[in-house]
Amino acid sequence: MRKATIRRKTNETEIMLNLTIEGKGVYKVSTGIRFLDHMLELFARHGAFNLTLKCKGDLDVDQHHTVEDVGIALGEALSRSLGDKRGILRAGYFLMPMDETLGMAAIDLSGRAQAVIETKVKAHYVGDLQSELVVDFFEGFARGARANVHIKTLYGRSNHHKIEALFKAFARALRVACSKDKRLAKMLPSTKGLL
Repeated sequence: MRKATIRRKTNETEIMLNLTIEGKGVYKVSTGIRFLDHMLELFARHGAFNLTLKCKGDLDVDQHHTVEDVGIALGEALSRSLGDKRGILRAGYFLMPMDETLGMAAIDLSGRAQAVIETKVKAHYVGDLQSELVVDFFEGFARGARANVHIKTLYGRSNHHKIEALFKAFARALRVACSKDKRLAKMLPSTKGLL
């Protein structure tokens, strides 16, 4: 079973994270930001990952450190749990309708960190989350996982739905990218010989 535990401690955050790729969508998440918790719960359920996450961050300063560091830690856990990446599909994409909104995610577990994020969220806050930090979360994940992450809201009205559609699309795209391909067996999905 592919799984990893990350302990990340800085002067700004303290994170304990357990991720199991072949999970059942079971989660226990606490970041101190309820809307972020909700998005991570959606991530676990739609990706069929098991996720336990406890983050204590300097929320008295700002939400930035917590949101970005959770993204980094989640990316690191994914990278560690995949090991040498032999036999995985490597890339995945998903279009997620969320009522009037359509979100898109495309991911390549390439070994190279790059993130292109377009949320189209207009509100400063969605729930209790500073909405601009959604970009920081996905950029942090891309760095931690060393992955190409492209996330985009194609259209929509509700800011809540825009963010939720993106997290659901992200989870489902990642679920595909992590999947084992029987035809690849133990081959590395790259002609370079390195990911």
